[in-house]
Amino acid sequence: MDAAIVMALVKERLGIRSTVRDTYLLAIINGVITELEDEKGLVLDGANPYQLIFVVDYATWRYQSRDSDTGMPRHLQYRLHNLVLHAGGVADDV
Repeated sequence: MDAAIVMALVKERLGIRSTVRDTYLLAIINGVITELEDEKGLVLDGANPYQLIFVVDYATWRYQSRDSDTGMPRHLQYRLHNLVLHAGGVADDV
């Protein structure tokens, strides 16, 4: 998964036009990608639009909820669960 493409889409979604937050956003994006690959066992494909938009949405949520202790929104939980199931992972990992 190309972090630069994810970054451009996250910035578009957030309405960020400057590069001031790029380092922080890139750290979140790389953390999300690593989590999905290493902890959830997914093999991410940047050419898969469903996976790409999920990573964008997940990274955006991480950025926006950085000072909140609320859990992951249900729509993200549902989509993550579906990704793990589709990849042949174990549902208990979600």
